[in-house]
Amino acid sequence: MADKERIIAASAKVPKPADRTFQYGTAGFRMKAILLDSVVFRVGLLAALRSRKLNGQTIGVMITASHNPPEDNGVKLVDPMGEMLEESWEVYGTTLANATSEEKLFEAYHKIIKECHVNLDTEANVIFARDTRSSGAHLTSILTESLKATGTIYADYKLLTTPQLHYITRCLNTKGSPYEYGEPTEQGYYKKTASSLRVAMRGRQFSGSVTVDCANGVGGPKLRELIKHLPSPSEGGLEIKVVNDDVLTPERLNHQCGADFVKTSQRAPPSSHAAPMTRCASLDGDADRIVYYFNDVDGTFRLLDGDRIATLAALFIGDLARSAGLGEKLKVGVVQTAYANGASTAYVTQDLRLPVVCTATGVKHLHHAATKFDVGVYFEANGHGTVVFSDLALKRLNKYEPQSPAQSSALETLQALTALINQTVGDALSDLLLVEVILAHKGWGPKEWDLTYTDLPNRLVRVEVADRNIFKAFDAERKLESPPGVQAQIDAAVGKFKNGRSFARASGTEDAVRVYAEAATRSETEDLAQKVTTIVRQAGG
Repeated sequence: MADKERIIAASAKVPKPADRTFQYGTAGFRMKAILLDSVVFRVGLLAALRSRKLNGQTIGVMITASHNPPEDNGVKLVDPMGEMLEESWEVYGTTLANATSEEKLFEAYHKIIKECHVNLDTEANVIFARDTRSSGAHLTSILTESLKATGTIYADYKLLTTPQLHYITRCLNTKGSPYEYGEPTEQGYYKKTASSLRVAMRGRQFSGSVTVDCANGVGGPKLRELIKHLPSPSEGGLEIKVVNDDVLTPERLNHQCGADFVKTSQRAPPSSHAAPMTRCASLDGDADRIVYYFNDVDGTFRLLDGDRIATLAALFIGDLARSAGLGEKLKVGVVQTAYANGASTAYVTQDLRLPVVCTATGVKHLHHAATKFDVGVYFEANGHGTVVFSDLALKRLNKYEPQSPAQSSALETLQALTALINQTVGDALSDLLLVEVILAHKGWGPKEWDLTYTDLPNRLVRVEVADRNIFKAFDAERKLESPPGVQAQIDAAVGKFKNGRSFARASGTEDAVRVYAEAATRSETEDLAQKVTTIVRQAGG
């Protein structure tokens, strides 16, 4: 069995560390880069099997660790339509990664073939890319060896943002079909984005500039490339000021900059020198998250996070649908997680009068729930999200006959948004332009956007525990079923505070539990967070 010999020989060059256990999670595998060699090789085996199982459709592999420190890296798979790997296959990834020897690895590999009825005679197709981390090139070379060992046809797209790889994967798999998504190249991504922006902005004008912090990651050079395809400020285009785009000094990646730093620190990056009331945005290391913020006239920092982007998008799309005469024919909904601020949920349900669905944390859960609507808007508070239009919604938009110039204009803008938005996954670059289009249409600055509702004060606390696995959640991770009695204690604590809400959920990556709390005032929020933290610490041992 030549296949077996090739796989075993290639795998022997990158043996699994004996003292490590790996798990494929929402972000794939993510850890210190020096531990990833065997994992990346085995992910290559998984990608080839997945492609063969799906009759040779192209599977994407992205090597990135997003907002993690520079010494980390990670790897994850992208399914044919640009979505996350099907959840049932995550188990196979975990099994392959933890095989203790080359023989055990091939046994696990062969077991997947039998269980999933994979035809090894089917051609396998895989594409891959990486972010700017210094470990990326080495890990890519290991992935290549794995794909060679399985006789896979592959293409290396070099440096891309994670959403660009998702986009290209979908384009390759829909090419020549009625669902063709675009030209399957990096340049095709820029052209599609730029042309749809022009249509969405017809008759409108951008006001002022936006300063974009690129986390010293791959989003920097890719945003600069995108800008080349956009109308210049002198042509009425958007002025985008790019900062923190140093990809030549690896240790600067995500260091005191980027979306995660801004969200967790509740302040602008120290390198940001934007004037008061200036729109600012921060991407994360692989450009799949974005948060906005500004400094008020009195110097107060104001964060406009994923909740704010979701409500802005839902407001605008709902208004456009009504203006086009499609208000009754397009069901717009918003998907959130338990981390969404309670004030944002109330704004969507009470002011916008749109349905809200709460799911477990993780983009795959939000994306799946969003597809149940004609137009599903989903964002995590951390800034990761997008808008998904159903096939039925797209058909209605394309076939609809507007009855007036106003309806025609609204319809044209809606159609442009379906192309401007990267519907495969959260995409910081397309989300940036989506926000800017909406603000231009509404004539708003960051202050007007911020005034749509007032966030409840909130606090997120990381609590180290001996074993996070004893904390089991249900109800979209808003309640604990174990340890026994803990939820009752949390409920009792919450009941003592006005607008109080708190929950605890186990981290997916470390032995810690995250406690979220919100209440009517800052002092009450801190008090509630401290009480629930104490409950969790005592239960966690």
